Amino acid sequence: MGLQKAFTVFGILALLTLLNLLVVTNPGMAEKVGNENISSQNIAKNNQDADVPFFAFAMEKSIEGLTKFLSFTGFRNATLGNIMMIIVGLFFMFLAIRYDYEPLLLIPIGTGVVIGNIPFFQDGGVNLQLGIYQDGSVLNYLYYGVTKGIYPPLIFLGIGAMTDFSSLISNPRLMLLGAAAQVGIFLTFIGALYVGFNMPEAGSIGIIGGADGPTAIFLSSKLANGGIVHGYETKNLIGPIAIAAYSYMALVPVIQPPIMRLLTSKKERLIRMKPPRSVSKLEKILFPIVGLILTTFISPGALPLLGMLFFGNILKESGVTKRLADTARNSLIDIVTILLGLTVGASTQADVFLTPDSILIFILGALSFMVATAGGVLFAKFMNLFLSKENSINPLVGAAGVSAVPDSARVVQMEGLKSDPTNHLLMHAMAPNVAGVIGSAVAAGIMMSFLL
Repeated sequence: MGLQKAFTVFGILALLTLLNLLVVTNPGMAEKVGNENISSQNIAKNNQDADVPFFAFAMEKSIEGLTKFLSFTGFRNATLGNIMMIIVGLFFMFLAIRYDYEPLLLIPIGTGVVIGNIPFFQDGGVNLQLGIYQDGSVLNYLYYGVTKGIYPPLIFLGIGAMTDFSSLISNPRLMLLGAAAQVGIFLTFIGALYVGFNMPEAGSIGIIGGADGPTAIFLSSKLANGGIVHGYETKNLIGPIAIAAYSYMALVPVIQPPIMRLLTSKKERLIRMKPPRSVSKLEKILFPIVGLILTTFISPGALPLLGMLFFGNILKESGVTKRLADTARNSLIDIVTILLGLTVGASTQADVFLTPDSILIFILGALSFMVATAGGVLFAKFMNLFLSKENSINPLVGAAGVSAVPDSARVVQMEGLKSDPTNHLLMHAMAPNVAGVIGSAVAAGIMMSFLL
C-alpha cells in the first residue's frame, strides 16, 4: 500500500512538472490562457487552421520542455570526474562509520566532497562548476574562513582547552621527539621542490608531514592560495593539501604500526619507562604563559596558531574560567570542525581536484608522514645512546612526535601492549604528541617567515 501511494504521488508530481514545463516553454500560450481565457477547443481550432494538430503541438512543446529540464539536471551534466569524487566522498564516510577512522573529520569532509561535486547547469555548452566558488553563495561565505585562515586558530583554541601538558612538563626531554618528527616536513619541502612545485607551494605540501590538518590548512591558505606569494605565482592547493593531511591523520592506525615495528626490536619495545612525576598547579599555569612567549618569539608567524593554543590552555588551567574553557573545547571546536570539514570537502570539485598536482601531493604527503614517524622513532633510539638503562626511552614513544593528537599516542599504547600487556605507554606518548602540535606550528611559522 505504501509503495502504491508513493507511485501515485510520483505520478502526480510528474504530471504537474510536465504541465509546468509546457507553460514555461510556451509563455505566449500562458499569456493567452491567463488574459483571454481561451478554451482548449479554440486553441485546437487555431492549430488546425495552421495545419498543426493540438496534440502534436502539445507533445512537441512538452518534449522540448522536458529536454531543457533534463539539460539542467545533474544527471545530464555529471562528468566522470564528478562521479569519481562522489565515490571518494562516500568512501570517506564509509571509513568513518565502519572503522571509526576520525569520524568527526571524515564525515563532514566526505559529505562536503559529495556536495561539491553535484554538477551545476550548462551555459552555452560549458559545464559550470559553481557551488562553493560562486560569489555570494552560502558555501562561498563559509569557505571564507578557510581561505583567510580563520578556522585553524579557532581549532587550536579548542585543542588548547582540552590538552593536558602534564606529561610534557614532567619529562621535558620528550619534547625533543616532537621536534625530531618534524624532519618529515623539511625533507618533503625539498622533495616537492624537486618534482616541480615552487617554494611557497612546496612549503605548504611539506607541512602535511606534521599530521596536523589545521596547520596544513592555515599554511596553505597563506602560501598556496592561487595568488602571488614571494614573487611566485601559486596554484590553489588548499583542497588537496587539506584532504591529504586529514586523510593521513585518519589513517594513523594503519600507517604507523608497520614503521614502528620495522625500526624497533622486540627488546626495545619491552622497555619500561619511569612513571611521570606529579605536576603542580603552578607549573600547569606557568607552562602555557612561558610557552606562548618563548615559541612566538622564536616563530612570530605561528602566533595565530600558538597564541590560540596556549590561550585555550590558560583558560583550562587557570581554574577560574571553566565556562569559557568548556565552550572552547566543546561547542566552539565542534561548530568549527563542522564548517571546516564541510567547506574543505566541498572545495574539492573534480575539475579543481583531479589534477596531476593532487596526485603528487598525496604521494609526497604519504612519504612526509612516514618520514616523520620514522624520524621520531630513530631519534628516541639515538637518545638512548646517552641515557642510562633506567632512564631509557621506549622508541615506540617517538612515533607520537607527529601531532595527530591523541591518535598517535593511542597507537603507541596499542603497540606497547602487544609486546607487553602490562606496559602502558600512553602517558609517556602524550608528551611528544602535544610537543608535535607545538613543533608543527613552529615549523609552519618558520616557513611563513621565509616564504611570505
